[in-house]
Amino acid sequence: MREPLPATEPTVFLVDDDDAVRDALATLLGTVGLKVRDFPDARAFLAALDREALGCLILDVRMPQVSGLQLQEQLTREGVDLPVIVITGHGDIDVCRRAFKGGATEFLTKPVDELALLEGVALGIRTHLARRSRLAVTQEARGAVAGLTAREQEVLRLIVDGASNKQAARALGISVRTVETHRASLFEKLGAASLAQLVRVYLASLDEGP
Repeated sequence: MREPLPATEPTVFLVDDDDAVRDALATLLGTVGLKVRDFPDARAFLAALDREALGCLILDVRMPQVSGLQLQEQLTREGVDLPVIVITGHGDIDVCRRAFKGGATEFLTKPVDELALLEGVALGIRTHLARRSRLAVTQEARGAVAGLTAREQEVLRLIVDGASNKQAARALGISVRTVETHRASLFEKLGAASLAQLVRVYLASLDEGP
């Protein structure tokens, strides 16, 4: 059994049933310092994939048993967020439309333009790293906001909406001093040094992602 792919290092995953194409593309990607893992079919890839892996996926459209587009659709259903570059020797408008509708970042025909592929892979990896970084910030913010008391969350929402301490106190039926106490607690618990930072943490906690 193959070991799970590591999740820490950005990797280009290459799935194509043509040995010669896999070897050529793996060599090309390796020359620019990219780590490459290649697979002859979708099943081999799925058996080894770590769902938290970072990087980019290059898929051939026409493969036996499970096509590249079918694999793309399955990964989407399972919540795997690897950016996908689709390559094919039989490209047409319908296939291209389906690939992009499924979330593909690039669609290339064989023989693959080397520069276009490298640019697509670089963009895919940058996009994935940014997406994961954004997700980490969102999860941290949600955890921090969830750790607030119900009253603190009420005060936070009013502050973000631009309410002054007096307005917040009036809206909640509490004293200004109590609002000030909650406000100080919010800054401490959310690790915010300014009102702008406090607002950013709150907005991050509401982020629904791409």
